[in-house]
Amino acid sequence: MNKKELIESIAGAADISKAAAEKALNGTLAAIAESLKKGDKVTLVGFGTFSVSTREARQGRNPQTGTTIEIPAKKVAKFKAGSKLSEAIN
Repeated sequence: MNKKELIESIAGAADISKAAAEKALNGTLAAIAESLKKGDKVTLVGFGTFSVSTREARQGRNPQTGTTIEIPAKKVAKFKAGSKLSEAIN
């Protein structure tokens, strides 16, 4: 499912226009991203939890030349599925 299909699904389920569903989805995604940017967790009970984790700096290898390179530390987004979501897909 892509974003367009998700918007159509939301519009049908909530009986609203596609434009309103798109605004709601974009607002939700922006709120989640802003919260993660601050370092906060976003928990949707039953669905799951979005969080930020720090990946440590490490050494890697360039596969073409075989030289060692430094891979810098960075923050990555994580998602852990909630119990209801896990049950729904199994």
